[in-house]
Amino acid sequence: MKNGIVLGAVCIFLISRVLFGQSPTSVSELSKPAIKAWATYHGDFSGRHFSTLKQIDTTNVKGLSLAWIYRVDTSTEGAILSGTPPAPPGPGAGRGGATIKSVPLSVDGVLYFSTPGNAYAVDARTGKEIWHYIWQGRGAIGNRGMGMYDDWLYLETPDNNIVSLEAKTGKERWHKPLAPDKAANFSTSAPVIIRNHVILGVGGDSGRNATWVESRDPDTGELQWRWYVTPSKGDPGIDTWPSEHASSLGAGGPWQPITYDPELNLIYVTTGNPTPSYNGLGREGINLYTCSVVAMNPDTGKVAWYYQFSPHDTHDWDSTETPVLIDDIVDGKPRKLLASAQRNGYYFLLDRTTGKSLVVKPFLSLPNGYKGVDANGVLMPDKDKEPSLGGVLISPTSDGATNYPAPSYDPNTGLFYFNATTAHSIFYLPPDPTQPTGFGRGIEYHGGLYASELQAIDYKTGMVKWKHTYPQIVGFPNSTFPGMLSTEGGLLFAGDPSGNFIAYDAKTGISLWHAPLGSLISNNPETFMMDGKQYVIVGSGENLFAFYLQ
Repeated sequence: MKNGIVLGAVCIFLISRVLFGQSPTSVSELSKPAIKAWATYHGDFSGRHFSTLKQIDTTNVKGLSLAWIYRVDTSTEGAILSGTPPAPPGPGAGRGGATIKSVPLSVDGVLYFSTPGNAYAVDARTGKEIWHYIWQGRGAIGNRGMGMYDDWLYLETPDNNIVSLEAKTGKERWHKPLAPDKAANFSTSAPVIIRNHVILGVGGDSGRNATWVESRDPDTGELQWRWYVTPSKGDPGIDTWPSEHASSLGAGGPWQPITYDPELNLIYVTTGNPTPSYNGLGREGINLYTCSVVAMNPDTGKVAWYYQFSPHDTHDWDSTETPVLIDDIVDGKPRKLLASAQRNGYYFLLDRTTGKSLVVKPFLSLPNGYKGVDANGVLMPDKDKEPSLGGVLISPTSDGATNYPAPSYDPNTGLFYFNATTAHSIFYLPPDPTQPTGFGRGIEYHGGLYASELQAIDYKTGMVKWKHTYPQIVGFPNSTFPGMLSTEGGLLFAGDPSGNFIAYDAKTGISLWHAPLGSLISNNPETFMMDGKQYVIVGSGENLFAFYLQ
């Protein structure tokens, strides 16, 4: 009888855990807007970067105060080491010098975040470091963050490995190579975990074998499936390239975290530009599946549909911007939608069940890389706007009208928020443009001032509802725009080109509070609740800042 009582108690415990105490990394929890935790890159699967927390609101945000600052440590002292050490570091190596582009995971009072080759656990109450893990290998342009599955973390390394760590200790569980040693790939994305799939992307500018999406087993790290961005012989889309060889050089790296719809069981993968980046003479056609969003089944990697934002791109306009998932009533019917503000200067709204284009609208005044939209709602390439020997004036520049830092969508206002820049470049081809490789260009000359603004647009129409224009003298000079966070408290958190962290009224755009951080915001802000207090976290260069109401 005693064994029966014990067994019954265990069953009740397990059932109650499933029903009432699900892990913040479970599919059911990550299908909801972020509340107490921030357990995946976007806060939830939708990519909205919206939180239902409202302790901090438009009436009290002026009382927001600094809780703590953590400065990243890249020294090896006291760190957990793995990987192969690179060449000896030069003078000044050690503490500092790492930009925080990752969005920290906030789970059970601990923040987990990364910089290239480094992973950290920091006490969310105090900012004190708990552990530091270092993968010894070559560097990279950045790292978006980590994924979490129960008590395990997953990190892509700059030299193309996937590493799993124990969340409590930082101890390495296993690591697996994603690409051959010394391959010209780069791995910077934050893995996203869906059930028993660790979904990640591998980027690169050296062709088909350098760009893919794959799924790994969270327990063992073994490969489950892989999908290459550019097709090979016999694959759908190969006819959009002049030859299999051209497709094999095509690249299109998927270097951003995915979003996911559990009801449709579809992940949404965004892809980068084709190569040669600026020279399209050797790759006539629209060059699938570069500069696209691709919907696929996370269990098999099978493609359901695709939509190409920038067909036959010749201006380095990666389409890796976050695909934001929106559920709403449109024309009296519930609709599943996907919204994205793209690097080419256009806003897109798609039906995410079918991929049908609903809205294609420029958010810049003068984007001129395409000559309009065809009958299927897809932009039409303009050969007169491709780089040439004499040079062609193009807006936006290769840095893009917007870029990888995620936008935000607030379901209460119906507004889609992002930073944008209007700027022009002259694109040139080299004197001998035959058989191009790599970038395939002579030079790109940036000219004029950078007119930058924070835009709030009606997601259904693409019409601007309000905007905050920054002084041109301090416009965003490159593609590292600060990311966005909106909350149930009626706030929009963002950054300006002067390094200020700002809280706006999400409905009106009125600035309510700001804090000068000393450098440009380098990641997306996030928020979570702990010990009855709502915290707002943001990265600026090598520093992580935490704010709360005193």
